[in-house]
Amino acid sequence: MPRAALGDVEQFVLIAILHLGEDTYSVPILEEIARRTGREVAPAAVYIALRRLEEKGLVHSRVGEATAERGGRAKRHVKLTSTGRKQLQQARDAFVQMWAGAEDFAKKSR
Repeated sequence: MPRAALGDVEQFVLIAILHLGEDTYSVPILEEIARRTGREVAPAAVYIALRRLEEKGLVHSRVGEATAERGGRAKRHVKLTSTGRKQLQQARDAFVQMWAGAEDFAKKSR
């Protein structure tokens, strides 16, 4: 199976899951992305990314218990799979390789 590239939001979601720990859900993921990047991501973008990541086998989800504070709706909890960890590391390594030697040029361009 060919490795599909990860988009920015997909990477942000995976990294947020790493920071938040296993068994998190969309609201804390949104908050973590905003807190760490200063970038507001639309909730729909996170839901779409989570669906794609699960289709790729990079996260696994389960539906929790319904709660009164959510109007009887259940949360969909997600956790990173071992494949997800590996692909995220590969994406990070690729960016590090691309930036190698370019830091000085980027500083001069300012």
